[in-house]
Amino acid sequence: MWSSSWSTRGNSNLENFIHCVTPNLPSRSHPPQSCIHELKSQCQPTDKEIVEYFTLGDLWNCYCEWSAYGAGTPVVLSNGEEISQYYVPYLSAIQIYTNKSLVASRNPREDSDVVELESDSWSDDSGSDKLSRSLSNNSSRTWDGISEDSSVEQDGSWLMTNKLGHLYFQYFEMASPYWRVPLADKITELARNHPGLTTLKSVDLSPASWMAVAW
Repeated sequence: MWSSSWSTRGNSNLENFIHCVTPNLPSRSHPPQSCIHELKSQCQPTDKEIVEYFTLGDLWNCYCEWSAYGAGTPVVLSNGEEISQYYVPYLSAIQIYTNKSLVASRNPREDSDVVELESDSWSDDSGSDKLSRSLSNNSSRTWDGISEDSSVEQDGSWLMTNKLGHLYFQYFEMASPYWRVPLADKITELARNHPGLTTLKSVDLSPASWMAVAW
């Protein structure tokens, strides 16, 4: 349910929805010298005495109740009546970039479904492996207009890593939302072989990291 302090008056249904499904994360802090520094300056000033951060686990915790019961949002009908509507989040895609290379622990049984890219872990579910890999390769090759020439591609790969960070994990869901498990359950499943999905801190991540959620 939305916060009682949030007024729906004058807001569109879309504005109400965005407010209600925006995660409210707890703030953690530690001295800046214990952080990873390479990309931190892109996220927040480096002259702060205390660096605030959150873990990816904190982020997913915000989706636990929504995944179980749905996120309650106010919807104003055309006749002015206000009702509550509930939406469940489903993971559509995610790419996690870090500022240094990390290798996720894996189950040997699933080695055939995992491709390593310069010590970075790549993952996908069963039948969508080939299609997801194709999407990933196409994205990598067109990001900076890299040509098919091998030497140019190697230089482009270095430039992309320098620009985006190291690809720790990526996942693209091909199934319809009607056939997916809720987001919190999916993250729990993926984190079994990629623990960084819950332990990585926001200061460890490149700003190029992103995810897409269907509701």
